[in-house]
Amino acid sequence: MANVLQQPAVDPGSAFETEDARRLAAQHRAVREREKQALNLQRENILSQKTSNPARRTALEAALAQIEGQISAMG
Repeated sequence: MANVLQQPAVDPGSAFETEDARRLAAQHRAVREREKQALNLQRENILSQKTSNPARRTALEAALAQIEGQISAMG
């Protein structure tokens, strides 16, 4: 999976693109989509948790901010 993320992006409109390059681009998109879905699930899990403990609430808010930052960095 790390190798897929390190591959350069390929312009899908390029006439000189090989089948391997298209396959790598598709794999790259699939990996990023799965990562984004996982982050969104984590975000929903945090939002669903209710607590009256101030320390726990602070930890949840920090985790939520981190996850939302990762999601926005992914685009």
